[in-house]
Amino acid sequence: MKLAAVAAPFDRDLDGDFTRVERLVAQARAAGVRLLALPEACLGGYLAHLRGDAEGPPTLDPDGPEIRRLAAIAGDVVVCAGYCEEAGTARYNSAVCVNGDGVLGRHRKVHLPAGEAAAYRPGDRFTAFDTPVGRLGLLIDYDKTFPEAARSLALDGAEVLACLSAWPASITNQAPRMAQDRQSRLFDLYDCARAAENQVVLVSANQTGAMGGLRFLGQSKVVGPGGNILARTWAKAGLAVAELDLAAEVAQARRILRHLDERRPDSYRTLDTRAGRP
Repeated sequence: MKLAAVAAPFDRDLDGDFTRVERLVAQARAAGVRLLALPEACLGGYLAHLRGDAEGPPTLDPDGPEIRRLAAIAGDVVVCAGYCEEAGTARYNSAVCVNGDGVLGRHRKVHLPAGEAAAYRPGDRFTAFDTPVGRLGLLIDYDKTFPEAARSLALDGAEVLACLSAWPASITNQAPRMAQDRQSRLFDLYDCARAAENQVVLVSANQTGAMGGLRFLGQSKVVGPGGNILARTWAKAGLAVAELDLAAEVAQARRILRHLDERRPDSYRTLDTRAGRP
């Protein structure tokens, strides 16, 4: 089975975004890809800056025509995509997983960096779901910084995680080359760590190009359950495509050491940092 992560630019031109999505899905289908992860906010673009961009991208009905259009484009490919969800007066930074049959799963970004708080309301859960390519969990961007997020999905049976990002280069400490950027290093580190510690396959998509004052890293990749990068785009736009037997790869990684089974939850503490006590 082939899995692929997209690195590409997206903006406020929703029709243009859909044209790009159609092209990418067609390219993936021609390559035999079964699961395609598109970036965070690929339908309508990300925020223009992280200083409280309250206007943000266009809001979409989670059951509306745009999501149905995405499902029609997906057809026989399982496609994960990010968008700004309209929920009454609230907005969420959301992801949806679809194929030609409709919606397979959803996620609202739980962990919002400071600049997103003015634009979105946080989600409150991580739930895995079944798809034609296996049991899958969704993460959005900053979610992957927190080990508990990916671990929750793995404990819910996910064998593959799709992480959709609009991850920018460092704003406060810009490097002359993208490869030297602090955020570039962290982006790769989190991808590999989340895959290895949960012994799952991670498909990590990211935007390229720029939006307002933000410059996106690219570096989309597919990571194996041992934390090894199987395919990547580096900073360029394109598809990172890896071919693997998902169940066999996960089983191989867990043959001797099974991290999920060998946890010691009775020994762990959840600390309420506000109260300063467990």
